[in-house]
Amino acid sequence: MPRLDVTRFRLPGGPRVDMALAGVVLVLGGVAEGQRLGPDWRATPSMVVSWLLVMAVCGAMLLRRRHPVPVGWFTVLGTGTYYLLSTVDAPLVVVPIVVLHALAAQGRIQESIAMATVMVLGVGAGALVGTGDVTGTAVFMLTGWLVAVVALGAMRHGRVAYAEEEARLRAAQERLRIARELHDVIGHNMSMIHVQASAALHRLKKDPAQAEDALAAIKQGSKEGLRELRATLGVLRQVDEAAEEAPTAPPPGLSRIDELVASAARAGLDVRVEPSGNGAPLPAAVDLAAYRIVQESLTNAVRHSGARQVVVRIRRGRRELTLSVQDDGHGAARSGHSGGSGIAGMAERARALGGTLSAEPGSAGGFVVRARLPFTDHHEPIGGAADDPDSAGG
Repeated sequence: MPRLDVTRFRLPGGPRVDMALAGVVLVLGGVAEGQRLGPDWRATPSMVVSWLLVMAVCGAMLLRRRHPVPVGWFTVLGTGTYYLLSTVDAPLVVVPIVVLHALAAQGRIQESIAMATVMVLGVGAGALVGTGDVTGTAVFMLTGWLVAVVALGAMRHGRVAYAEEEARLRAAQERLRIARELHDVIGHNMSMIHVQASAALHRLKKDPAQAEDALAAIKQGSKEGLRELRATLGVLRQVDEAAEEAPTAPPPGLSRIDELVASAARAGLDVRVEPSGNGAPLPAAVDLAAYRIVQESLTNAVRHSGARQVVVRIRRGRRELTLSVQDDGHGAARSGHSGGSGIAGMAERARALGGTLSAEPGSAGGFVVRARLPFTDHHEPIGGAADDPDSAGG
């Protein structure tokens, strides 16, 4: 069932609607005032003033969008003066009610409450004086109407403000996601290029052949980095580009882990991948997060640990994916490294999926990154844990 967006439900608005409403009230006010004319169609001074007030209040409504607060006070005071002078019940009160609702919907709650209070006090004073046309019941009903009008306007304002804040939050989260993607893509490839460039400079005079290999690795690494960067930025271009121009490359996942291994190997790392569990496809978000965590772990191993060997263990269960990336570098020194956001970014990726991530020196030396990424297996047969091979012997 589609979800109802209350922020999109609104009454018709715009200057034309204001003009139509003011015209209807003006006509009805004229019909009501016409009942006061005598057989000779002579108008008394009070009738003339009442007519002028009706026209002024209805005309002011056309200016409420430019000057909402002054127009609000004018319609409230003008309507009150009209009811003091006139002996008929023209629907002129509709104008200040509409203005009060608009003010509350704009967030001007204090002004709308003040105007509503003046209206109630004025009608209440008329009831106390005993004009005959105003009774306590009328005061009570008007109070209820005004409270409802202001409350509905304030509710409308609150819903719109909530929707705007939610949109800002989604935009901030998207910016963080894009920043994280760019950090992972650029950081990994630039680290590999830096290592190879350092090696090429070191070997250039002693062993030109090895320097040539390092330069070839730099070329390949920069090519892969540009490809991933284009794919990441392509997501942003999809908003403004036509569908046929939008990039169609799928996001990276564990199926491309061999590329990470090859890239790390060019930087001098011996990476061994040990997969286990069933080979069913992972949800896209989990697959991307796992790829980025392995990528960032290998990048950190190259940049900070001085490691030579890395073991990547991937275990795909029915309800979660567990990762372990262990190197043989300087774990203690690396745990004190600061100034980067790689580990924090990995942990945020895991938390976004409801999982956990730890990064700490290993008990046998080196550094270990462990991640648990839960997910829902939509292909799980009815029967639960009894058919789950991961729970066997548990």
